[in-house]
Amino acid sequence: MQPQPHISPSTAQAAISAALKSQRLRKNRGSYSCRRCGQPKKGHVCHLPPLDVVPTTPEPVTSISAAASSTRPPAPLRHSFTSLRRALSFDDAPDSLDLDLDADVVQPGRFHAAGLREVLKRLPPSGLLMAARVCRGWRETARKMWKAAEELRIRVPERAQIGYLGSLLQKCPALIRLSLKIESDFDATTLACIAFSCPNLELLEISTCGAAVNRISGDELGRFVSNKRGLRSLKMEGCSSLGGFALTSSSLSTLWLADLHSLSKMVFNCPNLIEVSLEFSRQEDDSTDLVTMVDSLGRTCTRLQNIHIASLKLSHTFVLALTAVSFRDLRMLSLVLGINITDASVAAISSSYTNLELLDLSGSSITDTGLGMICDVLPDTLSNLLVALCPNITSSGIQFATAQLPLLELMDCGMTVSDPTSDNPTFEEKSSTPQKTSGYNQKMFIKHKRLKKLSLWGCSSLDALFLNCPELKDLNLNSCSSLQPESLVLQCPKLELVYASGCQNLLTEAIQKQVSENFAPCENHLPRKRLADASKRIQAPPSLYQETREDENDAGKKRRKVEREVCTIIH
Repeated sequence: MQPQPHISPSTAQAAISAALKSQRLRKNRGSYSCRRCGQPKKGHVCHLPPLDVVPTTPEPVTSISAAASSTRPPAPLRHSFTSLRRALSFDDAPDSLDLDLDADVVQPGRFHAAGLREVLKRLPPSGLLMAARVCRGWRETARKMWKAAEELRIRVPERAQIGYLGSLLQKCPALIRLSLKIESDFDATTLACIAFSCPNLELLEISTCGAAVNRISGDELGRFVSNKRGLRSLKMEGCSSLGGFALTSSSLSTLWLADLHSLSKMVFNCPNLIEVSLEFSRQEDDSTDLVTMVDSLGRTCTRLQNIHIASLKLSHTFVLALTAVSFRDLRMLSLVLGINITDASVAAISSSYTNLELLDLSGSSITDTGLGMICDVLPDTLSNLLVALCPNITSSGIQFATAQLPLLELMDCGMTVSDPTSDNPTFEEKSSTPQKTSGYNQKMFIKHKRLKKLSLWGCSSLDALFLNCPELKDLNLNSCSSLQPESLVLQCPKLELVYASGCQNLLTEAIQKQVSENFAPCENHLPRKRLADASKRIQAPPSLYQETREDENDAGKKRRKVEREVCTIIH
């Protein structure tokens, strides 16, 4: 008598069919039959629910599928970590966007399309390209992600061709913001590729790296700007080959051009331009006419609010031309490296622009008198003052400015209080040389309620510093080689970052000690309550001093202990 099989022939046939079906899924091959009912797909509308939907009633399974389900525990639910940094920035898809791919495509493993998208969107562009080669399901998911991308940041390697950039941009028809970091030479072909592949582009940033050369001419840049009618922001480095340009755009609001050199013409026909930044090369043979440039800005760009110009050709004549234009909405003015800008220039600026919030005159020849003019005119608006690399400013002028500008939050005084006869020697070099005259040793006392950032880098003649700034968070003391630990007093309980490179080793220890002592009185101290007979004060539990608002809104929550981050010293 032959032994009976453990399963019936019909059940075995079903098990074999399921195994073959699973093998086809592992090979990522599509099926010509419906996965729900088994009927041919052509002209077929299935009435059964999708496989991804869990049925309300138990579903009969074969012996093989039952064994697999018994040995493989269900996968835990994964939370979407939306706070991770993304190299590709995708906006959340609207409700109308269908992200549910076909089950034949997303298999094997029944990896839901939404979960796969959450994983792939955290990959850089190169990783996303590699993920698209895994299978058809991943390729379709990656294609939808590229199609929905609105922001893209790419580093173009040195050996990459223009086709590499074009292949990436063609995948993103909805691209709005594009940032390129190019390591090889590029020309107008790059602009043509961007214009063809990104019809809705609003923000473009191109930066160079290493020995890369920007060969775009001024005429080619002008044609690109005029053709991109939706472009709102343009930032480009390495613009030494422009020669001259004429920009015409009704939508452009931000323009940054760096490394300019010897421009023959500069025409700005951008009525909605709000911010302009022009940085010229630091070469003496620069022949750019800055006066003509500012006249062109004044005629067509009357809505300018932020102006930044860095050039060795800045002079008092340029400042007079700038004040003659009179930009009514100007809030930020930065004139850097203008060694010919003097106190007379400051007087012209103060009389024409009385609503400035930021003023940067770094590298100029202004004195303490110029600082006094700034304090007399801008005490109610100025919050950022930068006067680095101004050798004629003393510690007295800096103290006066901080006392007269109550809204000041940032001040940069680097290389102001320094010894002109030395190039910032280190402490070891100073100890081996004779002591300098007392005229170079200066003291600084600053007391301010709102100051958050203070930079005194390169102030080699500063030997004593007293700071009483309760809101100060960032302090730069790099190369303050004459500053002594016993002459340093910091009353800044919120100090988080201190730069002390080139200073004495004992100075860093003194900074750390004073910061910790400043915070000690306000840490872990319970309020005190006087007894009924007024005999003494005892520590009372926090529950007696909870605010009414906390009692109403957070009655069931524990009061969190206030913790403070340790101050970081970089030396």
